[in-house]
Amino acid sequence: MPQPVRGDAAVPALPVPALPVPTLAVPTLAEVARHAGVSTATASRVINRSARVSTEVTARVERAVRELAYVRLRAPGTRETGVVAVVVFTDPLHYHTDAFPARLLAGLRRSLPGTERELAVFTVPRRSRRTPLVRYLCGGHVDGVLLVGPWGDTALARLLHAARVPVVSLGRPPEPGTVAFVDADNLAGARDAVRRLYASGRRSVATIAGPPDTAAGADRLAGYHQTVAAMASARPAVAYGDFSGASGEHAMQRLLDQRPDVNAVFAASDLMAAGALRALRRRGLRVPEDVALVGFDDSPLAARCRPGLTTVRQPVEELGSRAMDLLLRNPARGDSLVLPTRLVVRASG
Repeated sequence: MPQPVRGDAAVPALPVPALPVPTLAVPTLAEVARHAGVSTATASRVINRSARVSTEVTARVERAVRELAYVRLRAPGTRETGVVAVVVFTDPLHYHTDAFPARLLAGLRRSLPGTERELAVFTVPRRSRRTPLVRYLCGGHVDGVLLVGPWGDTALARLLHAARVPVVSLGRPPEPGTVAFVDADNLAGARDAVRRLYASGRRSVATIAGPPDTAAGADRLAGYHQTVAAMASARPAVAYGDFSGASGEHAMQRLLDQRPDVNAVFAASDLMAAGALRALRRRGLRVPEDVALVGFDDSPLAARCRPGLTTVRQPVEELGSRAMDLLLRNPARGDSLVLPTRLVVRASG
């Protein structure tokens, strides 16, 4: 559930320096054999389907593979499959209602002509069990993996590295130095948005933040707090959403209930800003006369809103294109690229 509005919240800490990454224990074929109570040769025959093995022994080996989350390592020089996997960590319904994935895929495909590669797209709810997906991605079926969205812990990235599968994150990873990444400058973009609201004369500026356990949500919230902290006598107000329109609508209602003096809002996505606009209209408040509003993304929705939505443009198609270019170079874990954002001024703020 989104957290309630907070006033006078402390400025969140900036990203911490990289910490040593613990080594992930990758199960070996010998461990699978031992777990199943068979010889290593028998386990190999079952896994590789290289010889007939009894049904009972096959079941024991396959159960051991599942329980240990065993994956076969991709050997150096393995023949290319011609497939790049795009794993999007989001609710499938949100995937089909948000313009971001379609724009991203357009950018990814921009880097594929002439490479004879295809994209395989997987949508994965954040808290789902991923064992079948891991086994597929690490089993020699793809030439690389692009992780999109809040993929949580780094176990998947570490397994991909252990299986020698190139991997790139679209978005800053949860732990620095664990995987190469491409991202937009969410921190600077948020600062530009909030400065715009103060420059228009507003002094009670709230934010509808994204999930704080996501890189984009945390960076955009940090940019808001940094800008508010620089303003004399300014008092922060934060409500949380999940980047969806409905969550933005609910968050705006909570802000109005608890901070009726709010006269400007920075929403961490255009969808949440559109939801906030609906809530403001229901309260009889005009945008921007009573409450100025700025979003983030510059999605097609921003131009369709009435009034047109002032927003922060992140170069989504270029993010996809640059991420694919990086992935096809088999990057080192520390490789990264952060692209600039740009404020797009319309009528809402």
